[in-house]
Amino acid sequence: MQQRIVIDGTAIAVRLAGDMNRPAILLLHGFPSSSASFREVIEPLATQCFVIAPDLPGFGHSAPIEPPSFARFADLVERLLAKLDVASFHLYLHDFGAAVGLHLATRAPDRVRSLIVQNANAHASGMGPAWDATRAYWDDPTPQREAEATAHLTLEGTRAQYVGDVPDDIAARIDATRWEEDWRVMSLPGRIAMQRALVFDYRHHVARFDEIAAFLRRRQPPALMLWGRHDAFFALDETLSWMRDLPRMEAHVLDGPHFLLETHAPQCAARMLDFVRRVDGRLTPRA
Repeated sequence: MQQRIVIDGTAIAVRLAGDMNRPAILLLHGFPSSSASFREVIEPLATQCFVIAPDLPGFGHSAPIEPPSFARFADLVERLLAKLDVASFHLYLHDFGAAVGLHLATRAPDRVRSLIVQNANAHASGMGPAWDATRAYWDDPTPQREAEATAHLTLEGTRAQYVGDVPDDIAARIDATRWEEDWRVMSLPGRIAMQRALVFDYRHHVARFDEIAAFLRRRQPPALMLWGRHDAFFALDETLSWMRDLPRMEAHVLDGPHFLLETHAPQCAARMLDFVRRVDGRLTPRA
């Protein structure tokens, strides 16, 4: 069930499911999508967890904020968790959601029961040639370089998030209404400007990579990787960087796209449920 909760004057849309007394799982979506990314896994996860899947500000049905930044998104998610009386949670990271969720994790490591990493970048190894224009823009933010770094903010660029560099048989399994809805939202007044601002702000996430890696190596949270190997944006080398930082990480590289849940939701839900069950068997249950 999706509802709107007002946090610091901003209406945040969030899908909630399951028993609030069970361990929570926080699902953070990526660009350019919304909590709709999780529509096929929420119900199975809710058999074991209290599921929290917000639309980040300016995505889906959530209102935008000014100025937008991943740190401010994390502030709002943190306050949402407080409003829901969630003390600890399993943390699902995907794409832009990693830039938000890793703020939460490094601010309060003891709250994180586990990490579930799905095509989420936290190392320079994931940033291949597709990032060259964006890096150039960060180094020298001229109007020309901004235009090059944000050229994907079109309907075709939105479609490419789902099917770019994806084998035809896999791409055929992805419903076009997903990117059409994302583009509809992105076309609302002010949303393209917001996305441009987030492209520029992502440099702050990249600047934290050493801090994040140190956090992972020091804390060694239980971790599960679910990775779609046909990812046009995050290089496959990123999977090895995660596993070097977290040598006990359970890792699954699947024959799927950047938006893995669009093609492999049942398999991912089953692996997540098994993983969460095992982790929670080792941890003190939520009071």
